[in-house]
Amino acid sequence: TLRAIQEWLKEGPPPASPAQLLSKLSVLLLEKMGGSSGALYGLFLTAAAQPLKAKTSLPAWSAAMDAGLEAMQKYGKAAPGDRTMLDSLWAAGQELQAWKSPGADLLQVLTKAVKSAEAAAEATKNMEAGAGRASYISSARLEQPDPGAVAAAAILRAILEVLQS
Repeated sequence: TLRAIQEWLKEGPPPASPAQLLSKLSVLLLEKMGGSSGALYGLFLTAAAQPLKAKTSLPAWSAAMDAGLEAMQKYGKAAPGDRTMLDSLWAAGQELQAWKSPGADLLQVLTKAVKSAEAAAEATKNMEAGAGRASYISSARLEQPDPGAVAAAAILRAILEVLQS
């Protein structure tokens, strides 16, 4: 998946519009990322692109996160606390609500969101799996944090680090 994104970036500059960028990334993930993760991230990005068609303000980005989370819950049939990637993304989304407040600082809010996502990912190791592949495994065997939740938090961390540089 990473290689496909790198190849795509070599073809030329990414779309200037955030909505177009998320839509293009959605198509790439749907085509190149295997398993249910590709489909769920694709759905997330497709839904997240919609609020960004009209505006790209911080409140619009918060609305984009909300739309992505709603789509992921609707089609993935998972909820926060089910020990899935949604746990990390949901925690981050709750912190990103601060972007709807006047004068919100992009990096300050995003830093809190990433820390919240990482804590939520770690907390999945103590959860009973209610959805995803882990739901087919005995909870006694689930001793590590959910890989999808850890990956989602890592993606958010990478976005933060790029914005900080």
